[in-house]
Parts: sequence; structure tokens; C-alpha cells
Amino acid sequence: MYPFEERPPEEELPREILSWDDIDKLIDHLIPQFRGEFDGLLMITKGGLVPGGILSEALGIKHVLTASVYFPDEVDEKLAWPTFVQFPADTLITNRRILIVDDIWANGRAIMIVKGRLAAAGCQSETAVLHYRIRSNLFPDTGPDYYGAVTDRYIVYPWEMSVSPLARLTPGTGPLPAI
Repeated sequence: MYPFEERPPEEELPREILSWDDIDKLIDHLIPQFRGEFDGLLMITKGGLVPGGILSEALGIKHVLTASVYFPDEVDEKLAWPTFVQFPADTLITNRRILIVDDIWANGRAIMIVKGRLAAAGCQSETAVLHYRIRSNLFPDTGPDYYGAVTDRYIVYPWEMSVSPLARLTPGTGPLPAI
């Protein structure tokens, strides 16, 4: 595991570009892991929107919420205090069992701050991600409750292909999703 100061920046990690078939396989691996039923699902924007939508449909979860967390870039990663741009009202989460969904647990900051805010509102929550990057996790005693795969790469998801500067700069790195 990298000490915090020695971790390579994300842009220096080897890239892995995923297809929609890869996403289907990750979802198929993730679903059997879930223990019990959830009263709702909370997607962390932007990365959690697509996997959260797929999981809410596959699991039949109708109570679907979103949270948006902003960490300022100009502050040291370990010291940055987040701003909640969007978060559900306590009345929508209190006394519920909520599945928090994001695309990747890279450092864990967003998921852990959302989990803490849910707990403060009296909500039981568990976390699910498509990828878990253990080496960059800032929380050595915890990680996601459920994950599709462990990685040490910079993941480019198919829904990012048309907006990712890295994908645009490298021709032939995968198909764009059909719109």
C-alpha cells in the first residue's frame, strides 16, 4: 500500500477502458453479494448515476435518491472539507436501510462523508461500487461493503467516453456509446 505522499497521481495510473459488456459483468458479480433488501438507493453524482440506475432497476428499488459532494481542488486532498451540493431531506432517509452507490472507491472520501451524513440522520447504509482501488483508499480500516472488482488502474467507464478528455486524446480506445 502506498503511503499517502507516495501514491501516483491518477493520471499516471495505467488506464482501463471498459465496454458496456464489462459493466454488465460487474453488475452480475455485484448483485449476488447483497445481503437482505434495501428500502432505498442513494446514487453519488456523477459516477454513481449509471450503476445506481442499473442496480435500482435490477433490485426493484423504487425509492431512489441522489447526493452530490464537492471537494475543492485547491485544498490538500487530506484537508479538503466537502460541500454538499445536493442531499436528500432527512424525512426521506431516516429509519431506512439505504444502498449507497458510486462507480469507484478510489480514495473513499465522497462515500464516507455521505455514509456519515446518512448515519447522522438515523439511517442504516451500506456501500456498493463497481471498482475498489485499495491502494488509494484513505480509510485503512474500511472499504466498500460490496464491489464488482479490485483495481489499481484509472478506469474509464463507457458513459464517460464522450466527455473524458483522456478518451478523446487517445484515438481507437473504444467505441462511443450509442445515443
